[in-house]
Amino acid sequence: MSKVLIIGAGGVGTVVAHKVAQHPEVFSEVMIASRTQSKCDAIVKAIGNPHIKTAKVDADNVDELVALFNSFKPEIVINVALPYQDLTIMEACLQTGVNYLDTANYEPKDEAHFEYSWQWAYKKRFEEAGLTAILGCGFDPGVSGVYTAYAAKHHFDEIQYLDIVDCNAGNHHKAFATNFNPEINIREITQNGRYYENGKWITTKPLEFHKDLTYPNIGPRDSYLLYHEELESLVKNFPTIKRARFWMTFGQEYLTHLRVIQDIGMASIEPINYNGMQIVPLQFLKAVLPNPQDLGENYEGETSIGCRIRGIKDGKEHTYYVYNNCSHQAAYKETGMQGVSYTTGVPAMIGAMMFLKGLWKRPGVWNVEEFDPDPFMDALNKYGLPWHEVFDGDLEL
Repeated sequence: MSKVLIIGAGGVGTVVAHKVAQHPEVFSEVMIASRTQSKCDAIVKAIGNPHIKTAKVDADNVDELVALFNSFKPEIVINVALPYQDLTIMEACLQTGVNYLDTANYEPKDEAHFEYSWQWAYKKRFEEAGLTAILGCGFDPGVSGVYTAYAAKHHFDEIQYLDIVDCNAGNHHKAFATNFNPEINIREITQNGRYYENGKWITTKPLEFHKDLTYPNIGPRDSYLLYHEELESLVKNFPTIKRARFWMTFGQEYLTHLRVIQDIGMASIEPINYNGMQIVPLQFLKAVLPNPQDLGENYEGETSIGCRIRGIKDGKEHTYYVYNNCSHQAAYKETGMQGVSYTTGVPAMIGAMMFLKGLWKRPGVWNVEEFDPDPFMDALNKYGLPWHEVFDGDLEL
């Protein structure tokens, strides 16, 4: 039994807290910390567990983090704060001897740029400290990497083509809303696309390429090629991959709103002067858009996320599709949050559980696909994200 500290009290943090609280046999003491104490207290009240501790902390401030870590003495920190804060939290972990797990790679505040190099640079320091850092343990990144590792271990001698497909077929009945932090979501979608082919990265214009893909229990949905961070680690860790791409669905109404937001400058991350104050348009937009935490109650439909893989087994070409479908309504009934928060929060809890059980414990900085996928895949079935397989079907890609 071990202490765990959850940093971040948004939708994903709420799901992690719910799931961690269900397993006191693994997580003996739990603390939730964020910049807003009232959000932490609200989660504890919703869970109905008065034994969960709360704390206020500025995750941009290493000294504050160090003081909190030294006071609570967690064995692992689950970082579900903003990606901007990954490095300060990792630094505090090194200074206090605490292990680390996150769900999204670091990106600088002043540039919409995703790259693991900043976090991979900590590898030697974590090794020397005897600490484990687990990167990208949400769904995508996260489960998408575990799916790939599982396929490589059990179904292929050589993975050659990988397509990660992410469909949200839900309806939250809002004119426009994002399913996770609006600032991060819009930055991700509006940057250039990128995919890997024959040893090179190929850049595309934002949402330039799209095609209909058929999702289980949902049907065909227009799917757009984006860059997503797990592609970087997966082609590194599975060098037989000839091509790796990431696809996500968007409805036309969503894209129309997004285009208007861009056209009027509200997607900009460059500060402007407004009445003598410096404000970032995208941060202002975030303040007026619906809070992703509040979408769950009326959210209908489901998500479908998986990996479509083509490769060689015993000298013959095969295809493999492994996926999960998650109901927004079921997620809300269990945790009070919608399916996108659920599919990110559950794997974060499982990753921490894998570490505390000694199954994913190795000094250094690691992406999830570098660990044994089998116990994680078993846990997905047990804790709310069951997976399904299609062998030698039409991948449509």
